[in-house]
Amino acid sequence: MSVTVRVPSALRKLTHGRGELEAEGATVRDVLAHVGRENPDLLARITEEGGELRQFLNVFVNGTDIRYEKELETPVSEGDEVSIVPSIAGGRE
Repeated sequence: MSVTVRVPSALRKLTHGRGELEAEGATVRDVLAHVGRENPDLLARITEEGGELRQFLNVFVNGTDIRYEKELETPVSEGDEVSIVPSIAGGRE
């Protein structure tokens, strides 16, 4: 089952400039592992040593934040879109 993974511009240097990757898997964890086999530096940047997502990183499946679903065990289906989005902090005081 093919899923599209969208990579933000800040991380594209780790994917040889590609903003979209195709991956296989039944869950977000599977998809990220598949992407990581071809792009190990990307996987290292977005996950901790134990395999969990880094704190200031958001992942969405078809626009829904996986934190409100089943985290990395969120299921994906053929044609879904997984987006990796770094958190942005800041603002006015």
